Amino acid sequence: MKWFSLFLLLLFSIQPAYSQQFPLADKLNGKYETFKEEEIQQRRFKHSDIEPLIKQLASDPAFEVSTAGYSVEGRPIYLIKVGDGDTNVLFWSQMHGNESTATMALFDLFNFFSENNDQFSDKRNELLENTSLYFIPMLNPDGAERFERRNVLDIDINRDALRLTSPESQILKSVRDSLNPEFGFNLHDQSSYYSVGRSAEPATLSFLAPAYDFEQSENEVRTNAMRLIGYLNAMLQQYIHGKVAKYSDAHEPRAFGDMIQKWGTSTILIESGGYPNDPEKQYIRKLNFISLLTAIDAIAGRKFAKINVDRYYQIPENNRSLTDLLIRRVNMVRKNKKYLVDIGISRRQQIVDSTSYYRATINDIGDLSTSHGYKELDGNTIEVHPGKIYPDTLKNKQAVQQLDFIKLLRKGYTDIIIEDAPDASYLDNIPLNIVAREDYSNEISLGSVPNFILKEDGHIRQVIVNGYIFDTKDDQATSIRNTLVIK
Repeated sequence: MKWFSLFLLLLFSIQPAYSQQFPLADKLNGKYETFKEEEIQQRRFKHSDIEPLIKQLASDPAFEVSTAGYSVEGRPIYLIKVGDGDTNVLFWSQMHGNESTATMALFDLFNFFSENNDQFSDKRNELLENTSLYFIPMLNPDGAERFERRNVLDIDINRDALRLTSPESQILKSVRDSLNPEFGFNLHDQSSYYSVGRSAEPATLSFLAPAYDFEQSENEVRTNAMRLIGYLNAMLQQYIHGKVAKYSDAHEPRAFGDMIQKWGTSTILIESGGYPNDPEKQYIRKLNFISLLTAIDAIAGRKFAKINVDRYYQIPENNRSLTDLLIRRVNMVRKNKKYLVDIGISRRQQIVDSTSYYRATINDIGDLSTSHGYKELDGNTIEVHPGKIYPDTLKNKQAVQQLDFIKLLRKGYTDIIIEDAPDASYLDNIPLNIVAREDYSNEISLGSVPNFILKEDGHIRQVIVNGYIFDTKDDQATSIRNTLVIK
């Protein structure tokens, strides 16, 4: 009991240290909604969506907006400057067109620096007097137009630092060389399935101080990046404790982060991963906003300088061990035989006409004891069977809407065959899949859509529809985000 009391005393004596050490982050966390750019609420947006916001900045005397160059398809790539200090800092985002979380945060950052009369006025003036901040908020506008990783030449810009084939690559190299910034921030998104080491925690934010050679040498340039990452990690632990990871330090000579480090700019890679119940990454956007301003503050006041580089190496590495739904220890029945398995399910975001839906697949079957799920269900050796298909073929979607969905789900139905398929890919108001094929059958196999039922003692306990769980005790099917139209 004495040791437990001592532990509690130590725990509560440690927690306040975060707010004492990072007062700016605490204040930003409380006032974030004041600066959030309301014109951007989802991860998918295009150059035409942010261009009006950039033009608004051009009319603000605090900012300088110029065109750094043009993409392959002729879209202007903007360079935005704020601040008049001696220390140049460069930020570039959306080098990969479908990695947009940090771009959202940059526009929140612009709103922060547009304000001039609030509780942050003194700090804002201090930052702008000590640093000159340069931003390229969408380096790959052609990729962003299609929400694709690569540019329109199918080149990965982040593997074009040596040849500089793409105009976007040439622009980034030219801007870096002209500014010779002391610090550079390479802002990306990573898969939400990365975890922190072997833990069940998602790698919500991951960092890297890229190596400039295969020996992973350390000089002052790279060491400063390591120190700053150690500083940011300490700050982030109060918001996402245990959810910060580090990329492998292996050198990639074609990558811009590695080469910009080599060219003399202390480079920090930030990757936005996953966070529970945050599919549009709005909380991770907020974390980017807080992290970037904390980093600017640390650079302006040299607060990173005393951080030991060991703090960088103590950050656990990324490990890809997460899935959206993991069902553990169920008996899969095949030809009257039972096989004890785990089933991993991923839900991939699909885009149709600028709207998104999720299509689930079974990504693994077997012993998944080293994997983790954002949501886990312990089957406790109950049986898994394919979902049932409604016995009657209906005319159309309107006929389907006359059915009692809850009653059907409780009986284990996951799919309904119809004659006239709707002109859609998904459904958000019908909790069963609609199928336009008479030969359709559900099967529990790798790569298939997860439509199955979990039985215990002959009774249906849960129904899985497109990878979402419906509990038969429920009176509504709100747990099923969307279903599919299967043609």
